[in-house]
Amino acid sequence: MDGILEKAAVKRFQEAAQTLGVKGQVKVLADTARTAVDAANSLGIEVGQIASSLIFKLPSGNPLLIITSGRHRVDTELVAKNLNIPDLGRADANYVKEVSGYSVGGVSPIGWTSTPEITLIDQALNDYDVVWAASGHPHAVYPTSFDELIACTSATPMIVGD
Repeated sequence: MDGILEKAAVKRFQEAAQTLGVKGQVKVLADTARTAVDAANSLGIEVGQIASSLIFKLPSGNPLLIITSGRHRVDTELVAKNLNIPDLGRADANYVKEVSGYSVGGVSPIGWTSTPEITLIDQALNDYDVVWAASGHPHAVYPTSFDELIACTSATPMIVGD
């Protein structure tokens, strides 16, 4: 796990976190946090405490960031309906890297190389005092909160799944 904190994407996250006043420090995990279940198991917490940053394409072609609880899947039809758009486009790994600067499995909600057109946050994350999000690498996470995520990302709270 040596060198993870030196990776460019993790450094970009750390710079953004410092600028935004994020309190939590990066924790490097021995096991991957590529999925919410993996991350929760590594941290010894509930899967719902994992704040996954998922990227979709809006009809405009611009990115939609949904910060969702690991305890459920995003209901793309529900989100599209709530946003009054026809549907959410799938984003492949190249698109994710292009718009966020992060590789799939390490996408942080902050420190993007561009700005999402819309950012939503799953209201289910408000059920926990502490949630954990990726910090630029599949083995790097940081503790945060629902309120801090909203403050840092200007996300709109929404029910995004069940």
